[in-house]
Formats: sequence, C-alpha cells, structure tokens
Amino acid sequence: MFNIGYVIVEDDIAGERFACDLNRCRGGCCTLHGGRGAPLLDEELPEIDKTFPHVRQILSDEHLEIIRQHGMVEGFPGSYATVCVDQRACVFVYYDDDIARCAFERAFLMGITSWQKPLSCHLFPIRIRNGNLDHLHYERIRECAAGRENGTILNISLVRFLRDALTRKYGEDWYSQVLSEGTRMNKSKDPVV
Repeated sequence: MFNIGYVIVEDDIAGERFACDLNRCRGGCCTLHGGRGAPLLDEELPEIDKTFPHVRQILSDEHLEIIRQHGMVEGFPGSYATVCVDQRACVFVYYDDDIARCAFERAFLMGITSWQKPLSCHLFPIRIRNGNLDHLHYERIRECAAGRENGTILNISLVRFLRDALTRKYGEDWYSQVLSEGTRMNKSKDPVV
C-alpha cells in the first residue's frame, strides 16, 4: 500500500491491467446478486432526483414500477444505495442487446444531463473504504475476468482505464501522482500504457 495525499492506495490497483469488455461481461457489475445496488454518497441523492425525469424514458416499465413501489434509493445517511430489481439489477439499468447499461450514463452521453452516474459505479472495480483516510480497494470479482484479460491484451492499467473517475474524485494532480507511483512500482514489469 502507498499513500497519495489523504488516500491509501492498494498496490494491486497500480499494477493491475484492466479494460471493461462489455461484449463478454454483459454489464455484470450492474447486475450483481445480493439485493443492494450501487453505493451512493449522501450528496448524490439530489443529483438522482434532478436527473430522474431525464432518464425515466430510458428505463423499462418493470423498472419504473419498482421505482413507483419502492423508490429509487434505500438506506440511511452514510449508507445509501440504489434499489435493485429481483435482488440483482440496479433499478437504473436498461438493456441493450442483453448488455446491462446505466440509464444515467446514457443520458449524460446524449448530452441530456450533466451528471454522469454515481461515483461508485464510475470507479468500479475500485471501491472506496472510508475511515480517517480514503482507502482504495480493488474488488476482484469473477464478473470482471473479461476486463482483466482485455486490459492485459491491450496493455492498459486499471489506473489509466479509470482516469476520468479517479480525476473526478481526487483531481488531476492526485491522478498524476498515482500514475507516477504506479509506473515506478511497475518498472520491472512490462510497460503499462
């Protein structure tokens, strides 16, 4: 582990090769079994409320009915998450050729909204464990095996793949430092792009 400012970074985050391959994983991170959806920051709840009118037309009738019955978010301050459908799919998932995709991100990419998606989704497979310092943990799940293979083939590091998300959370200066540290740690390995 190493520290960059007020953030603890696990070593494998700096060394892992990773690049999502949706054609193989089918958006598995958005449909994990367990009944609890994407972790949310308290300050993201107003963004969800503000953005929902723009994403509702993207969602299926089934997901809209779940939202009508159970709401969009569950939990309490400091521990909110999106509601799930059938203990699996996030309620904001829509399907495109059987690939689970995020309605928030689609609206963002279409230029309809300015909020991309929850930070926890943007950072995945990195999770933030909060304490006195943020602790970045790489969540190595089997659903992301295709992403690890793809990252190895393309020679893309997890840190580079998640550049936008990490910069969104910690800023450009922090990102440059974590990238430099990852490069330093991996000098003896194949170059990481």
